Amino acid sequence: MISARLQPFGQTIFTEISLLALKHGAVNLGQGFPNFDGPEFVKNAAIDAIRAGHGQYARMFGVPELNRAIAARFTDDTGLEIDPDAWVTVTSGCTEAIAAALIGLVNPGDEVVLVEPWYDSYRACVAMADATPRYLQLEPPDFRLTRRALEEVFNERTRAILLNTPHNPTGRVFDDEELSLVAELATRHDAIVLADEVYERLVFEGRHRSIATLPGMAERTVTLSSLGKTFSLTGWKIGWAIAPPALTAGVRAAHQFLTFATATPLQHAATVAMQAPRTYDEEFLAFYRPKRDLLVEGLERIGFVVHPPQGTYFVVADHTPFGFADDRDFCRHLVEKVGVAAIPVSAFYHRPGDGSTLVRFAFCKTEDTLREGLRRLEALRA
Repeated sequence: MISARLQPFGQTIFTEISLLALKHGAVNLGQGFPNFDGPEFVKNAAIDAIRAGHGQYARMFGVPELNRAIAARFTDDTGLEIDPDAWVTVTSGCTEAIAAALIGLVNPGDEVVLVEPWYDSYRACVAMADATPRYLQLEPPDFRLTRRALEEVFNERTRAILLNTPHNPTGRVFDDEELSLVAELATRHDAIVLADEVYERLVFEGRHRSIATLPGMAERTVTLSSLGKTFSLTGWKIGWAIAPPALTAGVRAAHQFLTFATATPLQHAATVAMQAPRTYDEEFLAFYRPKRDLLVEGLERIGFVVHPPQGTYFVVADHTPFGFADDRDFCRHLVEKVGVAAIPVSAFYHRPGDGSTLVRFAFCKTEDTLREGLRRLEALRA
């Protein structure tokens, strides 16, 4: 029996849609994982690590080589010099890093600000920490953070804000003005920022900036990221948390009892990935840009009202031109009658009615898959 604390998360619409997609042979444009494999040089590094005998537990907070590689890339990106062993904790994916940060740094009854729509694990992780969520809702079409909205949710009980940029599912890349507002409120209320930056390499418009680089924020920010999105290896579940020692202590206190350590040979391979030249990042972005444009243009042609993403590999679109008032019914119709899987955006809100005009499509798929999905979606025009 599921505990009362997690009861609301026991059966998700994601599970329902994915099972329906399998049953009906639908083109899966819903779930955020590539239907192609990661680069050969990273996979070969994992094979070499296995053959070299790296089959036992890794150091709890990460193999030294990977911690150093993560720290070096972070310093290169941000200009912040950090101690790899004191600041970096390797986790089993960013999802575990989020859970460890919340469980290890938030006390029961503390308030945590969640920006809606949010990645689905956020609210469940807040529940596991026995904290109280406060919701800040982004409004289409701009999905901007505003001073008024931030000031309404921050107060003396605020312990943390979970900030995802580039933002899943809207694709927003929060700009310097928005990040400065978050930093101002966090500093005023002595709150920490849990910065989920897993899509940091996938920015088409604007510029990704780590909030830890703002004045005074390095000491109150836990920067979270992972290997899976940038290297198309989501199943490896290699993530990390970067934070000053006082915050790292809380993350590790939870991490040691959640997973203790992450797969050793994959950590060695992740080290090779993190040392890839910057040309990899350029090629990665060039690889995804035409996929984004193909899906955006195709959805607009079919009749969706599309909100083109600045980053991530998701597109949010308004489905109401097709006569469905509810996004969940629309997504069920897509799977069962059209043969395409998408995710109802209301699943990313605490009130079921919010976000019900929107659906999310993923373009982390081959071009053939995207074209076939769009071909099937043409049936909506009839």
